[in-house]
Amino acid sequence: MHSAKTHESRRGEAARQTTARPTNESSVEAGSPHPAGSILPNPEVVARPTRRRFTAEDKLRILRLADACTAVGSLGALLRAEGLYASNLTTWRRQRTEGVLSALTPQKRGRTVSTQHPLRAENEILRQENTRLSMRLKQAELIIEVQKKVSQILGLPLETPADGGRS
Repeated sequence: MHSAKTHESRRGEAARQTTARPTNESSVEAGSPHPAGSILPNPEVVARPTRRRFTAEDKLRILRLADACTAVGSLGALLRAEGLYASNLTTWRRQRTEGVLSALTPQKRGRTVSTQHPLRAENEILRQENTRLSMRLKQAELIIEVQKKVSQILGLPLETPADGGRS
């Protein structure tokens, strides 16, 4: 009885082997580690890997799971399963305690755009006006100097205003 079962099991294995291998396969291909019918993984390495981004819900879910880990080694197992570092948990916990839910949402990477102070624009306008008025003052002083020299050359006395202005 025992020999009948082993004979049936061997016959089943032989049947499985013949169905697993294509019939047009040569003896050289039969020795290869990858059968001709299997699909090989793509060995091409991606030129630029994509950065993982976590939503606020994902971060909070992982933090709830991490807070529930009380057994020894369970937190490490969670981190390995999620593919995270302990520093991720530290950062996310700090953000959670600050109560900044917007900090848990994905942020745009790169330089931050500086916000303009409301008085900065007014300050720039006043500087431009000051520069313009300074130029007009220099021009007026130059004209007055020329008038003084012309009056000295012609020998005309300069009239001073009655309110005590400069000559």
